[in-house]
This record gives sequence, structure tokens and C-alpha cells, in this order.
Amino acid sequence: MGKIFEMHERCSHCGLKYKIEPSFFYGAMYVSYAVGIAFAVAAFVIANLFLGADLITTFIAIIGTLIVFMPVIMRISRNIWINMFVKYEPKVSQKKTNIQQNE
Repeated sequence: MGKIFEMHERCSHCGLKYKIEPSFFYGAMYVSYAVGIAFAVAAFVIANLFLGADLITTFIAIIGTLIVFMPVIMRISRNIWINMFVKYEPKVSQKKTNIQQNE
């Protein structure tokens, strides 16, 4: 279970340090809430509207979906959060790749 929360310290492609400042990813909790709601709504629609399950079964489907997809939701949330603050620059990563290939 502990491996779910682990992250690489730096990007293997461009060398970006992920932990920009202490507690940087606390903001990802807000994003995680929104992503979790999206997964829960999707589970509700599938269970209740498409499969015609009753309310208790639909509730169990939502809880099960959130438990099973928790690692995915966390990764997506961190990715969305860091991409709100860090811009990907392909030229920088290409230069870094070329330097590594020449070594």
C-alpha cells in the first residue's frame, strides 16, 4: 500500500524536480476530490441508469469504484496539479536528451 504514494524525485526525461516545495501536492487533494466525484458520477450512471441497479447496489458500486481506482485518481490528480504550475517545454527536454545520448 505504501508504494501507491511514492513518486520519482525527478523526471527521467527532462530532470524536473517534482517536489517543488514542501507540501506542494497538498493542493492535489482538491483536484482529487473533483476527479473522485467524476468517477463516482460515472459509476452511478453505469450502475443505476444502464444496469438498472437499486439504490443500495448503486451505492456499493460507487464505493467499490472509488476504492479500486484510488491509485489512479491520486496519480491523475497530482499530474493535473503539477501541470497547472509547470509548463512542458519540448525544446528543453530534447536538448537534455541529446546531451545524455552524447555522453
